[in-house]
Amino acid sequence: MRAYLIDELPPSKIKEISGFLKKNAISSSLDQIFWVRIPDDLLNETQCQHRMCQPHVFAVELGLDWLKLELFVRSLKTMRCDCPGYCTPVQKDYIFNFADEMIAQLNLCT
Repeated sequence: MRAYLIDELPPSKIKEISGFLKKNAISSSLDQIFWVRIPDDLLNETQCQHRMCQPHVFAVELGLDWLKLELFVRSLKTMRCDCPGYCTPVQKDYIFNFADEMIAQLNLCT
């Protein structure tokens, strides 16, 4: 899996990141996994056409001292479809910008 990994984070910052994600992402059934919605205007052609599969999201996983943002866009509604896949360049920019904004807002030293 291709991913953007931010590591060597202090435990106090992990709690702040978790709070940020609870406000700005969709919680999953696992405490350390979050889903961030890809805006509709950034979906590729197939994802746009698959309205029944929306929302399309990328995963964020929070570890003891790291944060991983997956570069894979998936549906929260179905696993068996053509629309999930690795992010487009525009979607990748969105994921990196999401991480950069979080780093800036939480004043993370990376």
